[in-house]
Amino acid sequence: MNMNVKTPWHLWAVGGVSLLWNAFGAVDYTMTKLKNMSYLAGMTPEQQAFLFGFPLWANVGWALGVWGSLIGSLLLLARSRHAVAAFAISLLGLAINSAYQFGVKGAELQQLFGIGPMIFTAVIAAIIIALLLYARAMAAKGVLR
Repeated sequence: MNMNVKTPWHLWAVGGVSLLWNAFGAVDYTMTKLKNMSYLAGMTPEQQAFLFGFPLWANVGWALGVWGSLIGSLLLLARSRHAVAAFAISLLGLAINSAYQFGVKGAELQQLFGIGPMIFTAVIAAIIIALLLYARAMAAKGVLR
């Protein structure tokens, strides 16, 4: 491994922007899990009940997705090759949670929230995949140690 590999400027840009993006997900997860009613005030009681009713396996997926991405961003900024694994775990978590939301509860989700969650989840998936591929590329170039 070449320890003299220069860190490209875009690693700091991608890492910083991804950390801000993933921090929003962490706040959303935390406020929802803490049932912060000020944060959830824009939702109907039925929408809140839907979010609070996730089974353990869907909650585990959600946690892996959120915290895997946040940790991945921090590891990217730390130039750690483990960012690749963190983003892969995040993608797995998103897949698990999506299986519940769109598979098991798809009709109820669409009735309560419309098509927005499907679009937003597709955007999230695209970002996680891009971050995973970026981290893999930086690891392959020796930027991540």
